[in-house]
Amino acid sequence: MKFGVVVFPGSNCDHDIIYVLKKVFGKDVVVLWHKEQDLQDCDLVFLPGGFSYGDYLRSGSIARFSPIMEELIKFANSGGYVMGICNGFQILCEAHLLPGALLHNDNHKFICCNSYILPQTNNSFATSLLQIDNPVKIPIAHGEGRYYAPDDVLKELNDNDQVLFRYCDRFGNITREANPNRSAENIAGICNEQRNVIGMMPHPERAADAELFNTDGKTIFESIFDQLKVII
Repeated sequence: MKFGVVVFPGSNCDHDIIYVLKKVFGKDVVVLWHKEQDLQDCDLVFLPGGFSYGDYLRSGSIARFSPIMEELIKFANSGGYVMGICNGFQILCEAHLLPGALLHNDNHKFICCNSYILPQTNNSFATSLLQIDNPVKIPIAHGEGRYYAPDDVLKELNDNDQVLFRYCDRFGNITREANPNRSAENIAGICNEQRNVIGMMPHPERAADAELFNTDGKTIFESIFDQLKVII
């Protein structure tokens, strides 16, 4: 099982993911520079958080046209597994691999704090081992994390079981007060209809090591390994 982590100019969470995959879980990881056009036979490709190309124009809007994205789009459209975290989620939306968009936070400020998210389904490669009624504490760090989609798209996401996480309080209550950026319907993560592309704003890689006093994100990675072991 081989994992790729794409690095764009301005990525700053790439080494966080690489560390968790390599050091915490002992997985085979390759770094994929944005100018490359070879995914090196990876089974799953991560798009990490950060500020690709300085977040000029819109977050992810320039990275979407990096050379490697042409191959990644082909990979995803042919059923390959892709996961975008924070800026990676923004890039996936810009590339139209996921529906909707990530807008400026409602308060127009950068938010960096722990957040609670409630898994909404086990029917995805990143949530299969999570408990639906058990909120997990995962850090967020973004300025443009407010998920938006038109009402008809939101209905499709709900009807197709594509909403993976919603912001909640520590008891699992999905409320306006627990929604840090005022995302539509408290949405914190989604997948595509084919269920092979996932995007989420919170950073599970920052909650997967005991030294950080938070390992709530480990089950997300364990879900990925468990599902890919069956599929691949």
